[in-house]
Amino acid sequence: MPIRIAMIGAGSIGFTRRLMHDILAVPELADTTFALTDISQHNLDMVAQLCRRDIAANGLPATVEATTDRRAAIEGADYAICTIRQGGLEAFETDIDIPLKYGVDQCVGDTLCAGGLMYAQRTIPALLDICRSIRELAQPGVLLLNYSNPMAMNTWACNQYGGVPTIGLCHGVQGAHWQIARVIELWAKKEGLIGPDETLHRRDVDVAAAGINHQTWFVRVHWRGMDMVPCLPELFEAHPEYTRTEKVRIDVLRRFGYYSTESNGHLSEYLPWYRKRPEEIMRWIDLSSWINGETGGYLRVCTEGRRWFETDFPRWMAEDPPRITLEGRSEEHGSYIIEALQTGRTYRGHFNVVNQGHITNLPDGCVVEIPGYADRTGVNMPVVGALPLACAATCAASVRVQEMGKEAAVRGDVTLLKQAMLHDPLVGAVCNPEEVWQMTDELLVAQAQWLPQYQSEVSAARERLERAARDGMRVPLRDTRHAGRGAAARQDGGRTGKGRCGRATQRERGRQRAHDRRALVARRQAPVASNRLMPDGYMAHDRLLTIGNRDLSGCCYVLAA
Repeated sequence: MPIRIAMIGAGSIGFTRRLMHDILAVPELADTTFALTDISQHNLDMVAQLCRRDIAANGLPATVEATTDRRAAIEGADYAICTIRQGGLEAFETDIDIPLKYGVDQCVGDTLCAGGLMYAQRTIPALLDICRSIRELAQPGVLLLNYSNPMAMNTWACNQYGGVPTIGLCHGVQGAHWQIARVIELWAKKEGLIGPDETLHRRDVDVAAAGINHQTWFVRVHWRGMDMVPCLPELFEAHPEYTRTEKVRIDVLRRFGYYSTESNGHLSEYLPWYRKRPEEIMRWIDLSSWINGETGGYLRVCTEGRRWFETDFPRWMAEDPPRITLEGRSEEHGSYIIEALQTGRTYRGHFNVVNQGHITNLPDGCVVEIPGYADRTGVNMPVVGALPLACAATCAASVRVQEMGKEAAVRGDVTLLKQAMLHDPLVGAVCNPEEVWQMTDELLVAQAQWLPQYQSEVSAARERLERAARDGMRVPLRDTRHAGRGAAARQDGGRTGKGRCGRATQRERGRQRAHDRRALVARRQAPVASNRLMPDGYMAHDRLLTIGNRDLSGCCYVLAA
């Protein structure tokens, strides 16, 4: 019998079409019904046209429904996939630009720090409303696969307050796994262990990672029976590219002994050490790609991507549709989990789930990212045990911030939100308490339209800011208008030039990048004004791993049958 998958936030640029292709690549799932829903009729129409065109071109029996009525899409669903960005780019801009005025410099701003905490305030109420619709309308026991950030806080809230079994899915482990394979490959060639033309796939390297989303640590790395964890600092420091692009990750690896799953830009804003002094930030980031640490880099890329979606849509529709094949599946976990649950083929990956003794030195109830496997019996999560102490300490500090942020979002508690901001590692390293209080008030005022739980508090926040200004108690701010948006802040929207579909020419892009970098360096030097494509595990053939002497095949926690 065909399954029905509700795809919530289906107007997103990348995920909807990619995940649909992944699912339809499985022969048993070729007749799936995809119920797409989004608040933007315009974006939804474009995505639905592309999806229907792709299905027809591949001769598949799948169907696509598209509606802005979320409850209609969810009705009868066997699975729900969530990719929403609550508040869109308009809200995201304030997540970056307002904290930057207070000295809080973020590259991504979607997981922790000031931006991640505000993102949770907007997203959690929307997710709980989605969960309510799932409980009322979807098939019994439906599984929610959440891709929306901030991953840990959102998944925690859905499981604790939403009443819907929810798994958070991220591709950070897969990306870092590839990096580990690359450094081992380079070393193995130098040592004559593999031929000069041989390459390693990440499936050639057995790994287990554990921690919290975007702060997950490779506690087990084996290649050809060798424990590679002690070797990783030396191997990464010998890599010609990663020594330039992954400076924060390599420094943490050197000091902790374990490699982090997340990018240089991500990791730099979850820790208190690398982005707190403007004059030092350039030492730790690389501007060849936004993900290596560019200020507001993710906001810039998302803004440009949305513009490209608008201008390139006619070209995409005119191009030959892509072939949907098993070989072309992405490394996103979602389709493999659905395949495993529907067919019984075992899939191993790293998933975000509620901690119930899985990581023994992180609090029960928080959301952890650990190895697990799915089959027809459900999604099963083995016990990992204790993290290395430095890794656990870093994760534990973030978990308490996540907990306060999650509870503030559910309750509409301004004081708790400010306390979460105060305890955030980077915010606390940069701002004094009064700066934190005023920054949070400014964020609440700026984002009021997306914060229904704070409506009774917004006027008071505005009054506090006005009173502080009137009494000469407003904290000093930096002039950083548009600083967090880089190239995307240009008046021409980055669409000038004679390139196809309005894209800038290479020369114009080069000039703009140089301008943006000079501006970024200038901002770094400004005085501080404040007071101070394979799945993660492959189907049916994966091996169970051990961490230390603990067999990960034991103590399984079944999330969903």
